[in-house]
Amino acid sequence: MAVVRTGLFWLIAILSLGVALASLRYLAPGAPGGSPSILANSFTRLGALTAHAGFASMALLIGPLQFVRGLRRRWPRAHRWIGTSYVLACLCGGSAGLLLAFGTTSGPIGTAGFGALAVLWLFCTGQAWRLARAGDFARHERWMIRSFALTLAAVTLRIYLPLAGALRLDFNEAYRAIAFLCWVPNLAISEILLATGFNTRSRDGATPMALEGSA
Repeated sequence: MAVVRTGLFWLIAILSLGVALASLRYLAPGAPGGSPSILANSFTRLGALTAHAGFASMALLIGPLQFVRGLRRRWPRAHRWIGTSYVLACLCGGSAGLLLAFGTTSGPIGTAGFGALAVLWLFCTGQAWRLARAGDFARHERWMIRSFALTLAAVTLRIYLPLAGALRLDFNEAYRAIAFLCWVPNLAISEILLATGFNTRSRDGATPMALEGSA
C-alpha cells in the first residue's frame, strides 16, 4: 500500500508541475492562445483568466508539498506556511474561476459545471482552513484532500481536451461535458480513498494524508 501511495503521489506531483508551468504562460504580456472557449470568455479582458491561471498554478505547484510526511514531521512551521499559501491561492483562483464560469461561451451547462467546481473548491478549501485553525487536524486533512482533488481538475481538464480532439468530437459539446468530467471523478475518487482507509496512519503518528510523499 505504501508503494502505491508513493507512486501515486509522484505521478500527481509531476503532472501538477507540468500543468502549472504550462499555465503560467497566461501571465506573460500578450498571453498566447489557448482553447477558443477560454479566450472568448467575456471576463478574460478584465484579468480573470490571468488571476485564475496564476493562483491555480501556485496551488498546483505547492499543493503536493502538503502531502510530504517528512516536511510535516520535521518542519511543521514550513508546513503551516505552505498550507496558508495554498489556501490563499485556492481562494483567489477559485474566485476568479467562478467569475470565468459566468462568462463562458459554452452556455449554461458549461457555467453550471465550472461554477460548481469553483464553489466546491472554495468551500472545501475554506473548510480545511477553518478546521486547521480550530486544531481539528484529522478533519482538516480530509478536507484538504478534497480540496486538492478539485485543484487537480486543472490536470484532468488538460487530459480530456486533447483526448476530445483526438476523437474528433465537437469542441463545444465536449467542452460542456468536460466542465463536469474534469472534477466530478476526482472528487469521487477522493471520497472512495477516504472511505476505504487508503489514508492509513503514517509512521510519525500524525493523522495521515491519503497520498504520502517521503522526505
